[in-house]
Amino acid sequence: MVPDPPAPARAAALRVVVDAVIDDINVSPRELSAALETLGIAASHQESVREHVHLAHSRHTRLRRREHELAALFSSARELAEVRDGELLLERLVRRTHEILGCDVTYLSEFDRETRELRVRTTIGAYSTEFRHLRVPAGCGLASEIAETRMARWVPRYSEYLDDRRAADIDRAVELEGIISILGVPMRSGDDVLGVLFVATREERAYTPEQIALLSGLADHASVILQTAHMLRNLQRSEDEARAALDRLTEHLAERDRSSLVHQELLQVVLGGGGFDQLVRTLSSALDRAVTVIDGEDRVIASSTRTAPGARAVLSPEIRAAVAAGSKSGHCQVLDGGRGGTVGAVASMRAGAQDFGALLLGTGDFELTSVDRRTIERAAQVCSLLELQQQAVANAEGRMLSDLVVDILDAQPGRRDDLERRARGFGVVLSRLDTVQIYLVAAEQRARALAAARQCVGGAGLVGLSRGVVVVLAGSRDSGSTGGVTGGVTGGVTGGVTAAGAIREHIARHTGGPVLAVVPPRGGSADDLAPGFAIALRTSRLLEVLGVDDEVVGTEEYLPYASVFDADARSLRSFVTGLIGPVVDYDEERGTELVATLRAFVRSNASPTKTARMLNFHTNTILQRLERLDALLGPDWRKDDRFFRTTLAVRLHEMMTSPAIRHRASGANGAGDADGDRHMT
Repeated sequence: MVPDPPAPARAAALRVVVDAVIDDINVSPRELSAALETLGIAASHQESVREHVHLAHSRHTRLRRREHELAALFSSARELAEVRDGELLLERLVRRTHEILGCDVTYLSEFDRETRELRVRTTIGAYSTEFRHLRVPAGCGLASEIAETRMARWVPRYSEYLDDRRAADIDRAVELEGIISILGVPMRSGDDVLGVLFVATREERAYTPEQIALLSGLADHASVILQTAHMLRNLQRSEDEARAALDRLTEHLAERDRSSLVHQELLQVVLGGGGFDQLVRTLSSALDRAVTVIDGEDRVIASSTRTAPGARAVLSPEIRAAVAAGSKSGHCQVLDGGRGGTVGAVASMRAGAQDFGALLLGTGDFELTSVDRRTIERAAQVCSLLELQQQAVANAEGRMLSDLVVDILDAQPGRRDDLERRARGFGVVLSRLDTVQIYLVAAEQRARALAAARQCVGGAGLVGLSRGVVVVLAGSRDSGSTGGVTGGVTGGVTGGVTAAGAIREHIARHTGGPVLAVVPPRGGSADDLAPGFAIALRTSRLLEVLGVDDEVVGTEEYLPYASVFDADARSLRSFVTGLIGPVVDYDEERGTELVATLRAFVRSNASPTKTARMLNFHTNTILQRLERLDALLGPDWRKDDRFFRTTLAVRLHEMMTSPAIRHRASGANGAGDADGDRHMT
């Protein structure tokens, strides 16, 4: 009988068997057989024991690997809960996959929903630029197949992969990396594929189900990371949009409050009887930019700048086009890119079919919002209301004033008390009125001329329409008058013409056309207004025939002719032609100067000697020309009655044909050629 081995030997043999099961260090078959013999295992049973030991070792190894894999999954799950940086999480996950599966290249491709491509996002072990930035089109490559089937897929040799799935760019990237075997699993979220997680080796390799399962678990973690990152991006975007919406709402409410305040102030302007100046100041302060209101003739009504009312605004074609567009649409027009120069926005002032002008706003430090533009449109509407209001008041007052002026000039007996009462209603004392002036403009400009004259005269007199002309009635004895109407008339014709010149210039600025002012001599009382108006009206007809339409004229210079001729242009020209027509025709045909000789002869009181001195000719030359005039006019043209009519014809012809004489006769001093009139009469 074989004695049992000692206890230490048996313990050592037992350790060898245990090491063969649980240690990573391989135990040789000889060492294992010796240990079994030491433990007293019969030779017939040793083979069975060795198989059990090897099986136990395989199971133990697999369990340890599984433990390691589970630890990796737990670590990844813990990081998912702790780390919020998606890029960092993906990088750690790809690196952990690379280490656990012991591959050469590990990479993650993310699915782009817009382009349907799979884009390589994170790589470990890849060194070529083409591979790190690889994009796989839809329907190409192993990645697309995995995304379409939503199942894991691996190929032992990529070179043997399906030809219809391969693409040149993908093959080149794989070749540059030297990849042989590839395993990929889908990253899913429900039915959606977020991407594919790959492991690859540079040698042929077969993957076990456990490895595929581990890679799928890591791919699920990657899906959580991508989905969480997507949710966080959406949440951040929603937060940003909500914050932006809140900012816009806050800004809109502030603009609305400011706009409401401006609307209230604009309404107070209308209800409180304020004018354009107050409106301009309100709008300019609210929008922090210059504001100007112009009428339909581009004249400034009011401005927040130093532009004087009545001045003509210079508008570029771009501004005019914007005003026209605003008139058509009814909306504020913003001129971008400096197209309007100093004007940044315009709004048309319109009511029905009437265009009253426009509201011009300068450029500012901030861009006009939609609320600001609506505010400008409301201001333009208020301007239109003010214009309609002023027109209505002016029309009503104008009709009353014109009726009063007409009644005063009619001079009907028994109405003096009624006229005085009506004049006092306009702040005027009828008994103080002793000066009349008339202003002739084109028919379509009479309303503007009337308004301009009233603006200039103010409360110093009465202004109205009578017989198609603008009539100003004023008093020469009042002081402190507006526009220089009264006070300046006290000097007779000279002062009256000077005062009328200021009014005429003011009317001309507002009408933009010629204005003829006719001023008769100052009367002694209001009873002289009607005769003075008749003289002025008769003189205006004469001046119209003579072609004078843009001057200030005193009636005294034209009184002899106006008294004799109260006819139309045809009658007056017929009178001139009938008397001296042959002389005019003779000069035109032969180039002579008989008309000049006749004019000097008339001015020299029919004295040949004085005529010769005036023309610097010899007396015999004048006598010869007089003989020629006798032949043209007849032998009796020097007789008293015929000579008087010839004298009138010569003076009228001179006025009709000589601008220099006409200007001198109607100059600012009103003196004219008084000597000539005295000689003539």
